[in-house]
Amino acid sequence: MNIQMVDLQRQYERLKSEINEAVHDAMEAGIFINGPQVSTFCGHLADYLNVPHVIPCGNGTDAIRLALRSLRMQPGEEVILPAFTYISAVEMVASLGLTPILVDVDPDTYNINAELLEAAISRRTRAIIVVHLFGQSCDMEPVMELAKKYKIAVIEDNAQSLGADYTFSDGNIQKAGTIAHIGTTSFFPTKPLACYGDGGAVITSDDQTAECIFMLANHGQSAKYHHKIVGCNSRLDTLQAAILDVKLKYLDRFTEARRRVAQLYDQTLRPLDEIQIPGKAPFSTHVYHQYTIRVKDGRREVLRAYLNENKIPAAVYYPLPVHEQEAYKWVARISGNADVASQLSKEVISLPVHTEMTDGEQQYIIETIIKFFRKI
Repeated sequence: MNIQMVDLQRQYERLKSEINEAVHDAMEAGIFINGPQVSTFCGHLADYLNVPHVIPCGNGTDAIRLALRSLRMQPGEEVILPAFTYISAVEMVASLGLTPILVDVDPDTYNINAELLEAAISRRTRAIIVVHLFGQSCDMEPVMELAKKYKIAVIEDNAQSLGADYTFSDGNIQKAGTIAHIGTTSFFPTKPLACYGDGGAVITSDDQTAECIFMLANHGQSAKYHHKIVGCNSRLDTLQAAILDVKLKYLDRFTEARRRVAQLYDQTLRPLDEIQIPGKAPFSTHVYHQYTIRVKDGRREVLRAYLNENKIPAAVYYPLPVHEQEAYKWVARISGNADVASQLSKEVISLPVHTEMTDGEQQYIIETIIKFFRKI
């Protein structure tokens, strides 16, 4: 079997006629930068998320940088982040001369542990960046209560969890990425909503923040050739916007397809004592950008090698926590300890989960995993 971690080719074949038509229309119009497809897509995504402002940009990392710059922080001020995450948020904090303060994560959901946040707040704390990792939201209600108490901003990195719903204690439901002061996302090809290149967006309900971020992403212009602030050039390509607008219509169906895959993994792998299936938070739905298990007793690498021998891809997200990365050992500081993050990096492995997976492919993956643990 030709099993993929994410099968983009088969997904394209399913949507081929609509995507080709959208790209053809954009090509015919010949407006390749800031074409009408960009504003149309952003409007549709804003409607989906129920927010007033979606500002497009070049990629998810740019989105985080733009969000941070809109807060006008000064070098040396502190930003709290999870110790177990992809590096882009920490990278942007450090690149702006800010100090990353790392907080440990929950051992079941892998998201930042909200109970540890208050101890990490100091008089220099200006922001918290929460990363909705692998497909489900962090616990946003206590995060936002702390932010209000200490008058600090919150940024949601929602690159991996677009479409997830967060339920507040009063029953109110909001989309992940729309709860904090600013949300960010990525349209990298493997993300829940994905284009065929780079792309990203910033999400906010605040008019002034939206205006500032739009200017920052467009050379600091308030009007063409009138540069009000020092900005950069970070744009979503017209062709990518056309593709995204097609795929947005299918986002919820894509999510349901990945959930079906995850449900079968849960049912068949839960009885194995040697692994821990991913936990599901009671306050968030899960869109399963990744299906990430924990392998006990130091067997993760042996399992990965066995899967690869049997033509099954498996990935480790992430082999090192932030504080063990060479670039950040002397830049970031840990609040308390990061023991869970360090342990996760030794145990996690992500299995294939995507919208085009067949029952036969998944059964083969499951049978191979069960066979591995029966052999040892």
